[in-house]
Amino acid sequence: MDQMFDKITLIGVGLIGSSVARVIRREGLTGHLTISTRTKETLDRARQLALGDDYVSDCAEAVRDADLVIVSVPVGASGMVAEQISTALKPGAIVTDAGSTKLSVVKQMQPHLPDNVHFIPGHPVAGTEQSGPDAGFAELFTNRWCILTPLPGTDEAALSRLKAFWERCGSTVETMDPEHHDMVLAIVSHLPHIIAYNIVGTADDLEMVTKSEVIKYSASGFRDFTRLAASDPTMWRDVCLHNRDAILEMLGRFAEDLSSLQRAIRWGDGEKLHDMFTRTRTIRRSIIEAGQETDAPDFGRQAVAQAEPEAEG
Repeated sequence: MDQMFDKITLIGVGLIGSSVARVIRREGLTGHLTISTRTKETLDRARQLALGDDYVSDCAEAVRDADLVIVSVPVGASGMVAEQISTALKPGAIVTDAGSTKLSVVKQMQPHLPDNVHFIPGHPVAGTEQSGPDAGFAELFTNRWCILTPLPGTDEAALSRLKAFWERCGSTVETMDPEHHDMVLAIVSHLPHIIAYNIVGTADDLEMVTKSEVIKYSASGFRDFTRLAASDPTMWRDVCLHNRDAILEMLGRFAEDLSSLQRAIRWGDGEKLHDMFTRTRTIRRSIIEAGQETDAPDFGRQAVAQAEPEAEG
């Protein structure tokens, strides 16, 4: 296995950061891996799991001599991290992130980073509802997308190295404009999570349906909403605040379509309902054909559950 960087620093070791650490180890992508996080308990746990070669609470100290720095923190903390590491970065280092919003990350981080480093925002589109260093696993990025949003003037050699890194992690790499990324992710990721949080919250508020009944009959669509609604609340709070415009745009479109569906149900418009449900089945088939889901019964979860806990993102 050929190492790609002499030293890699990971700032943040939640689900994504700890998964990156594990795949770096598996693939031998660096000669030295430094782990950094502010919380002592999390840093101690990363050490217990042997995720890196050294463990540093001061992120500025952690990035010294690093050839690749991956910032994997809630998007609201991106600017603070960039400010803290700015004076310690090695000239020529590649700095990237793993946040699911990009315009906000660029606005937060770019002003603090020196001109002699390569800032290439990124987003590995992978995850589960679990969080923390114990939640990570090396296969998280296998056959998943990683979206890079390079800025104008980005060094092509640095971009190629970062693409190759994520490909070695198992991802298929795509590049796009940060604004376009945020709009796409608003509909395919952010809105589904927001809807899930809202539906589960509504069920919890309904006094006419006891919690025991919600749990008892949740082996249906509700169960899948609860999986999304179990995701890290800090991360999703920051996503909503930092991709506000795109999310509000998609929520507006969703509200209009929901009103149309409501009218069809109220007026007994069976033809419209059937047409809609037929059209949405086509989307499901397209996702399966694109290799982003399985067509196994029950989403393949019964088979997966026999082998290991559910870990689909």
